[in-house]
Amino acid sequence: MSTETDRSTDGAVTGTAKRVEQLRAGLAVFKGDRLGQIGLVLLAVFVFVGVFARPISIEFLNVTIPGLAPYDPSERAIGGRLESPSLAHPLGTTQLGRDVLSQLIAGTRVTLLVGTLAAFMAVFIGTNVGLVSAYYGGWVDDVLMRITDIVYAVPFLPFAIVLVAIVGSSIVNIIGAIVLILWRSTARVIRSQVLSHKQRPYVESAEAIGASDLRIMYKHILPNVLPLAFLYAAFAVGYAVIAEASLSFLGFGDPNMLSWGEMIFTVYTADAIRQAWWWVFPPGIAITLFVMSVFFIGRTLEKVINPELRHQE
Repeated sequence: MSTETDRSTDGAVTGTAKRVEQLRAGLAVFKGDRLGQIGLVLLAVFVFVGVFARPISIEFLNVTIPGLAPYDPSERAIGGRLESPSLAHPLGTTQLGRDVLSQLIAGTRVTLLVGTLAAFMAVFIGTNVGLVSAYYGGWVDDVLMRITDIVYAVPFLPFAIVLVAIVGSSIVNIIGAIVLILWRSTARVIRSQVLSHKQRPYVESAEAIGASDLRIMYKHILPNVLPLAFLYAAFAVGYAVIAEASLSFLGFGDPNMLSWGEMIFTVYTADAIRQAWWWVFPPGIAITLFVMSVFFIGRTLEKVINPELRHQE
């Protein structure tokens, strides 16, 4: 009994040391990758803006942290309609006299919400589907992979438009529509990795000592494929943001939540695209920079996972 306990402890220590070493190697890759650093800085800026977009009240300290938005984005600001940028309104005003900068800042929070939740849920589903499918094989693998194939055959925008039109254009339904399509790529890739890992000695050893299927899958195999799941999560964030912006621009966004896509839709319906350039470009540039940031981070994570990519540069 003592010997088995010692081996288990040694294995845990070895696994922890290995993960620490992998973390150090990943940080070293980020330090040497300029695009990855730019992505982290941009994402940090967006997170900061999203968190502090509106005033935050801390009741037990009786403190209120002021928000970054200079005006209420949903109310008419002190100014005229479609005013060009000025000191009072750095990004001008809308057709209703609302401050564009305040709307841009407020829309950052919605973008972070949609991107983070949709990516997390999609990767969670895809990782579990790939893990279960590859580990059990047989009819379980056939059923799950055929479902994945069916999802691959479904075009996103028509599917999302029909779904949102039926169940309603709330932010929850939009995230659900994105998740129902986005998990498929993660499932395929995780499955291929698990098929490789399940044949390795550490899995055979776990089976030999009587470990349960759940323990083998989530204790032994999952930590080895988790970095790949994180990589796909980074790319999924960008895809989810573009998907939400596309739906909002087509008029299927949540009317109760202001997003960058909703801003572009509003300027289009106001027939002010050619006139109010200060209203069109900021949300478009914000979407571009946000997607670029997560793409740069994902690109660097790919180098962390696949060392061969580092030697090709």
